Amino acid sequence: MDGVLIGVQSYSFRDRPLDAAIKGIAEVGLSECELFQGHVEPKEERGPAGREALRKWRLTVSLDEFHDIRKKFDQAGIMLYAYNYSFRDDFTDDEIARGFEMAKALGVKYITASSTISAAGRVAPFAEKNKIVVGMHGHSNIKDPNEFAKPESFEAAMKLSKYIAVNLDIGHFFAAGYDPVPYIEQHHERIVTLHLKDRKKNDGENMPFGEGDTPIKEVLQLLKRRKYRIPANIEYEYKGGDTVVEVRKAFDYCKSALA
Repeated sequence: MDGVLIGVQSYSFRDRPLDAAIKGIAEVGLSECELFQGHVEPKEERGPAGREALRKWRLTVSLDEFHDIRKKFDQAGIMLYAYNYSFRDDFTDDEIARGFEMAKALGVKYITASSTISAAGRVAPFAEKNKIVVGMHGHSNIKDPNEFAKPESFEAAMKLSKYIAVNLDIGHFFAAGYDPVPYIEQHHERIVTLHLKDRKKNDGENMPFGEGDTPIKEVLQLLKRRKYRIPANIEYEYKGGDTVVEVRKAFDYCKSALA
């Protein structure tokens, strides 16, 4: 759209299983997707036993399941761009390694991760070995020095390896007190995807697109003007009604912003 790739984080369709999510994405008319791990993995039960069961699943699931998922996206005419696999501090090395095997089976060159700075240090060697770029996803918690939120936290991770990059959530970044527009201009070569959401400033709540304070229009116009080939993925996270209706509203807002 005017040279700007508008897609979706499948987390937006977290209210339904993968097949229904793919159908919803196609219904809205979006042609690019960042796949949420929650659409792939079994739901983790609470407690240590549940965590161990999820770990076992990750290490033993057939990679054919991931090949099949890729086929589903291809058949729907949706480009699968990245896999969202959030490396956390309790991941074993085997779990980290398995994430890269999953990404390769999905045929993607990028992983996005709601991770920590300490986990990023462990992930970097695996990213280099597999030549898959990991985009670290930020939130708005600027009080925890191990969380990605401040520009300095992303900077620290990017210094680890050229395969560690940024998945910039412009809503969270703005709510944390930072302007995404100059940040994207400065770091566009190290940003693998954007998450589009609208939040109020000062760590405010998620809002329908156009009702918060996040400069979504300015970001999209920047991508258009500078011809940055960074997918801008809608992430529907506010309390709304029908998911397809709300994601379509967000997409319509983006189209208007680019007009």
